[in-house]
Amino acid sequence: MKRTLACGFAAVALFCSMQTSLLAQYKPLAFTEYDLPNGLHVILHEDHSAPVVATVLHYKVGSRDEDPARTGFAHFFEHLMFESTDKIERSTIDKMVNGAGGELNAFTSNDQTVYHFVLPSNQVRLGLWIEAQRMRKLQVNSIGVETQRGVVKEERKNRYDNAPYGGWLEKAQKALFTGTPYEWAPIGSAQHIDSATIAEFKAFYDQFYQPNNAILVVSGDFDDKLVRETIEAYFGGYPMAPEPKRPVIGALPPLAGEIRETVNDPKAQLPAIFMAYRSMPQTDEDVYAADLITTIMSNGESSRMYQSLVDSTQLAVQASMSLFPREYIGMAFCIGIVAPGKDAGAVEKGIDAEIDRLMAGGVTEAELTKAKNITEMNFVQGRMGVYQKALALSDSYRFDGKTEAINEEMTKYMKVTTDDIKRVAQKMFGSKQRVVLTYLPSKG
Repeated sequence: MKRTLACGFAAVALFCSMQTSLLAQYKPLAFTEYDLPNGLHVILHEDHSAPVVATVLHYKVGSRDEDPARTGFAHFFEHLMFESTDKIERSTIDKMVNGAGGELNAFTSNDQTVYHFVLPSNQVRLGLWIEAQRMRKLQVNSIGVETQRGVVKEERKNRYDNAPYGGWLEKAQKALFTGTPYEWAPIGSAQHIDSATIAEFKAFYDQFYQPNNAILVVSGDFDDKLVRETIEAYFGGYPMAPEPKRPVIGALPPLAGEIRETVNDPKAQLPAIFMAYRSMPQTDEDVYAADLITTIMSNGESSRMYQSLVDSTQLAVQASMSLFPREYIGMAFCIGIVAPGKDAGAVEKGIDAEIDRLMAGGVTEAELTKAKNITEMNFVQGRMGVYQKALALSDSYRFDGKTEAINEEMTKYMKVTTDDIKRVAQKMFGSKQRVVLTYLPSKG
């Protein structure tokens, strides 16, 4: 017993010392920012601790900006931007960046499409040149489009159509957000991508891939004067474009009660429960309490849902709660993967019992403190790389309306009280307006 206690105290001491060490390393991010005459917003953050630099180019276009009859365009361009430009041959962007010792990637969401390079410091001009080429000199032609049609359709098959439980997110979004451009997932419809013409793709590119619809961040070990001159030389010649037309996203009417569906899934090995609720947008101050709620409920083996559904009752092999924030409308969801021989209905009741306990009794100060400590450690670890810092800077400018918000985030988490947790839990879950999807294995 003494040895067990000693190990426990040692683990706590180690956690605290690691956290103190991480916090000691973290300092508020210093940055400069300015606009080019064509509207491109530039953010520069110098970090000379390692000879590495990251560029992030954040385009203010996501799946919510698409025509409902042409979904998947934003995600399609995430792929097409790695094809050719006027001065870059097909299939050479990866080779140039990898050959220079760097790495590259991109992602699409409902609200944004983001591209990044991480390169040795002496290759920063390469990353900026490629991004400038792609911004206005992409070749939207039949070779690239037909190649990427196949790639995107294959991705959809692998991630959605042929994956266990693959359609649950699309079903949940469609039910929760019908009538808004958040009702479809960024992957979009294979049929829409198949039937789209080159002219339609070009129109989308010309509308959204413009300097005044983008945020460029350079983070890392670079010379300020060189980078500013390079940005001006590569991007400054592009004219400002008309402001893109965007859908108006207003208040959603209440759901007509609970929406339920049972799905027979031949790819599933175990039954599963998916519960989805509307939540606040990511700009709402309550999002910090909501995020802490998900940490308390399902972060680690000591979390509430793991303890009640996986450990003690062994009803589920996985039980979690997550927050999916977006600029205008958010979603909170719970997932329960049913244990072999157990009942999906019992897992649903177990999740509901934990949500009811949260709304009725809130959380303890100890639980909240622990969640804040976990959040603080994740925050610091997520601000150590030059790419992570560049991405956080672009997000702060875009979604919070000011880049300075990057240095205010942890303060907002620390201000959350147990009363806030209870109030926000009731706000998200109290109305029982939700989608409940029950997936059952089947033979097809």
